[in-house]
Amino acid sequence: MSISLRPFLNIGKKIGQTLLAQDCLLCQGTSGGQLLCQACARELPSTASACPRCASAGSSNAECGACLAASPHYDASCAAFDYAYPADALIQALKYGGQLALAGLFAHELHRRIGRTADIDLIVPLPLHPQRLAERGFNQAAEIAKVLSRLCGIAMDAQLARRVRNTAPQAALPWRERAANMRRAFECSRDLAGFRIAVVDDVMTTGATLDEFARTLKRSGAARVENWVVARTARGV
Repeated sequence: MSISLRPFLNIGKKIGQTLLAQDCLLCQGTSGGQLLCQACARELPSTASACPRCASAGSSNAECGACLAASPHYDASCAAFDYAYPADALIQALKYGGQLALAGLFAHELHRRIGRTADIDLIVPLPLHPQRLAERGFNQAAEIAKVLSRLCGIAMDAQLARRVRNTAPQAALPWRERAANMRRAFECSRDLAGFRIAVVDDVMTTGATLDEFARTLKRSGAARVENWVVARTARGV
């Protein structure tokens, strides 16, 4: 006599769904096995038209006046979201609340934006200074980059460059002082001749930090540097 396993498989599936069920990180409503419920996921502020060089919004997908007037050292930027609620709250939850599972959500959103068009040899997370890394316990950019590396099938190297100056937090400085604050903050001793590199970070504000890092990579021979960031702030923030 044969016994159908279907009822047992269905029961197992229901038990698994119950065990995986969780509350939405934003509204605490039921979200099943997802970090966000569908309603909150729809509220994420996806970027629309933006400058292809610095990802600043509102430039109709053409290079903005600021980039035309003073070209940054990086060649392109892609942001998954505008830095607005609830994306900003989720980034803070990862960065300061240790919600590391959010790194996967951000990586998937970035991968969806980048698609299959990425012509990149290496993914590099923006380095933290060793003191800052010890205080936080992890580099949020590296956590996102790990997942992106798997999704894109592109190697990641978190040891490619080092942050050698423990600079003052950029957010605490006036907009015009941020570039000077980052000068010579990074070092790279590798020969990167011809490499096309994607730099991963959580938030791009003025772009001063990413610009200095791109300068460092290009000094070592990098042919192209792109920024892949979770969110981009409005210009001047």
